[in-house]
Amino acid sequence: MYPEEMVSPMRAELAQAGFEELYSAGAVENALSKPGTTLVVVNSVCGCAARNARPGVTQSIAGAKKPDHLVTVFAGVDKEAVDAAREKMFPFPPSSPSIALFKDGELVHMLERHHIEGRPAEIIAENLKDAYSEYC
Repeated sequence: MYPEEMVSPMRAELAQAGFEELYSAGAVENALSKPGTTLVVVNSVCGCAARNARPGVTQSIAGAKKPDHLVTVFAGVDKEAVDAAREKMFPFPPSSPSIALFKDGELVHMLERHHIEGRPAEIIAENLKDAYSEYC
């Protein structure tokens, strides 16, 4: 588990973009039970989260077409919430960072770490915008 003072700036980056931080399994269940589309970001301390995932996600929601709900859990910190989110991302194996789009509680689009690592934020944003066009 990472100390809160280390992860708070990384949490803030998504919170300032409008993401609700989830800390428990119940909060994840509640978020994914809402009608419409929900984007779940499994945040991380790794470099690809800083360079690629968080900037890509924030760029992706700048357009008119975007998910109804934006939520995030933090790997290595919020174990209960992360485990609950990853359970909903089955059959994909756990990875962080990762980004999942749900529609009415069903997983419809997934970006695993290997889709994020080494790809510019702009490519991640475009991938997500394509998913928003289809599902949102």
